[in-house]
Amino acid sequence: MTAHAQAGQAGPTGRSGATGKSGATGRSGATAEADGAARFHELLKAFEGRPAATAGRAKDAVNEPMIRHWCEAMGDANPAYTGPEAIAPPTMLQAWTMGGLSGHTDRSPAYEDLFALLDGAGYTSVVATDCEQEYLRPLRPGDAVTFDAVIESVSARKTTKLGTGHFVTTRMDVRANGELAGTHRFRILKFAPAVKPEKKPAVKPEKKPGAQRPRPVVNRDNQGFWDGVREHKLLIQRCVDCETLRFPWLPGCNACASLRWDTVEASGSGTVFSYVVMHHPPFPAFDPPYAVALVELAEGVRMVTNITGVPYDKVRIGLPVQLEFLRVDEELELPVFRGSEG
Repeated sequence: MTAHAQAGQAGPTGRSGATGKSGATGRSGATAEADGAARFHELLKAFEGRPAATAGRAKDAVNEPMIRHWCEAMGDANPAYTGPEAIAPPTMLQAWTMGGLSGHTDRSPAYEDLFALLDGAGYTSVVATDCEQEYLRPLRPGDAVTFDAVIESVSARKTTKLGTGHFVTTRMDVRANGELAGTHRFRILKFAPAVKPEKKPAVKPEKKPGAQRPRPVVNRDNQGFWDGVREHKLLIQRCVDCETLRFPWLPGCNACASLRWDTVEASGSGTVFSYVVMHHPPFPAFDPPYAVALVELAEGVRMVTNITGVPYDKVRIGLPVQLEFLRVDEELELPVFRGSEG
């Protein structure tokens, strides 16, 4: 009886001591790590408010060729960006301050020191996350652009899907002929990449029996297009006022903003303007790899579509293609383009 009581007393005491020691060790390690992260963040915060660039100067004045190239790349036909009274698109604000392939020569030592500190702590990777712009006055051809930049903030340590690191925000004040024209905030993540789990051998997913391709979203703005598809016609919208063709279908003209439109039927001829080969991720009712192309129609507009008639690895930019209609299932028929290896 006595021996049993003594053993019972000893058991809980031993467990309590072991648990207390383990918990204290765990808390101590976590506390030390948190303290270290806090101390490192204080070092980073010391850079806030310090200049990232001082008295920077754009390599070129605001000019019409750059504006034209930007508008062509963006598909922006706004008449405000052409002619004798042209202005630069406001979203080009950062374009005038970029260093180009030769890089920047006006970066401050503080900016380089901040990155060196982050690199030394293992945060060697970088990814841009977002930007904010405020426009105060339009930029016009001939304006001389200057800028100053400051390290506005450095976040505490954050854990993301990419890895653990710190967000660094810089604010750039852009001036035209000495007058403040806009403000550009740019945020990046300097991070240590997360350790990726070991990849298992890829297994090609089997096509699920009866899987349907996604249904197109048909609404009042594009109903006419799908009505044409049912009649084996590829219809393109045309502005009644300026006669600009547009695709995909929109409620208003992107050239003159007119709401009046009619349609023209595409001839069906086109060429591959660009393309991608889809390998991953797999989708039900699709059998990768397959080619998805941006086809430029003979009428000048472009549309995203599948390429049939040639293997995915034979699709090339400039490949001539011809419209056909593919019966996907009993309910769905789609316009696609057939290429020819010859």
